[in-house]
Amino acid sequence: MQFGDFQTLCSQVPSYTWCNLFYRQVLDHDSSLLQGVSQNAASAPVGVNPECGIPKVQTDGSLGNIANIIACGLSIFVVVALIVLTGRRKAAVGRAELRLFFVVYLLTLPFQLLTSGAVIQQGSTALVALTAIHAGLVATLFWALLGNAIVATQVVEDGTLSSIIPFSIIGLFFFVATTYISFDVALTITHTLGPSNPQQSLSSIPLFVLTSIWPGAAALIYLGIMLYIVLGVLNEVRPVWYYVISAILFILSQLDYFLLNKVICRGSSMKVDGSFIATILETAAVVVLYYAWRGITEEDWDGDNFNYYPS
Repeated sequence: MQFGDFQTLCSQVPSYTWCNLFYRQVLDHDSSLLQGVSQNAASAPVGVNPECGIPKVQTDGSLGNIANIIACGLSIFVVVALIVLTGRRKAAVGRAELRLFFVVYLLTLPFQLLTSGAVIQQGSTALVALTAIHAGLVATLFWALLGNAIVATQVVEDGTLSSIIPFSIIGLFFFVATTYISFDVALTITHTLGPSNPQQSLSSIPLFVLTSIWPGAAALIYLGIMLYIVLGVLNEVRPVWYYVISAILFILSQLDYFLLNKVICRGSSMKVDGSFIATILETAAVVVLYYAWRGITEEDWDGDNFNYYPS
């Protein structure tokens, strides 16, 4: 496996969303590489020749990835509540930017439900389009996370055009670039990226960077900046624990997704996989992130009245 190759991920990690793009690529360029459960597109699970995968809904009574569908559905209500709660804190610094982050996360959930839920036929243009947009939203989500950390440094005044405009423009850039690359991987519309070479490697360095490397890097930088603000500027300890817990929950979600996913899939005889646990942990990390933000925007700390930290 070389840098940018998805072959191992698509065969070893059940419900790995970006494999939808490569399934279509292989289907168009060398369908003979599709073997086992991937041969029949009408029933194929998410992945390319996966060792364990949940069959498409209604295939031999399959409910699709029902556990993750439920987890995504419940998470939507949780995130809507976070958006409402954030909006009520009128004087809190970074309110508008954090609400944008929650909105983008909210948008990823129905797309995740559809792209990893085994509810749409593999290789279909509809699934490719939904997966490409989902990829764009994920890349944008982690820019929104990092953007919140930059706003927290008060380099620009939060909630103003000088903050919202660059925040939105950069987010739009990530969305358009990642969505375009995803479409090109699946459909080779412009032949800029072209099919994987060799085909079985399922390779795309730009897609790998934007969907795997970029999210991890953005989350790590965000954590570093926020710990600096809380410890170095605010000189507080309590909010640190929220950020640390949120980071731990996010890491656990990734460990579950990449290490336990197939174990749960096999243990359940392909009824569910570990993606629903990852979704729950990711949503929990977002909830704790809200409490961390609320903790550093308290109106009263030790008798001092301020909304963020003294300038």
